[in-house]
Amino acid sequence: MRMHVVNDEDEDVELQWARRDSLRQYDEITVWYCFAAVNKMPYQIDELKKIGLGFIGFGVLFTILGVVLFFDKGLLALGNIFWLTGVVILLGWRSTLKLFTSSSNYKGSVSFLLGLFFLFVRWPVVGIILEVYGCFIIFSGFGPSIRVFLFQIPVVGWVARYVYPAA
Repeated sequence: MRMHVVNDEDEDVELQWARRDSLRQYDEITVWYCFAAVNKMPYQIDELKKIGLGFIGFGVLFTILGVVLFFDKGLLALGNIFWLTGVVILLGWRSTLKLFTSSSNYKGSVSFLLGLFFLFVRWPVVGIILEVYGCFIIFSGFGPSIRVFLFQIPVVGWVARYVYPAA
């Protein structure tokens, strides 16, 4: 399969649109590359990242169900397993390891792992409190990226723009 790059940094948008219309002889990858370059889509999600986000969503759902159902230990453990699996799939092994072992995230990592320990030794209330605190500390650096991502979701983005206007 041949990929022909049609987007140069110097070309203006009108020329790119004219080229996009004349690309019928090239394959679909070229047309998609030109269309994505014109629309400047910074956050493209491939299939593996969609699966990771699905696991994270199921993890959050099972954790919320576990808390609502009077700290059910099985649902909380299942939520943690799904959530951790989703984070590993979304970020990758090395990035997840760097995230949890970073010196700036040391306090959050210790509290999260201590919360997992308390959850598995049947102290779910203490475990959930420590896990939530650990997640907040670990993922607090992702705030601006999460904000930009939320702005691009159709309904959620409109609400987010209203609540948190662009600075």
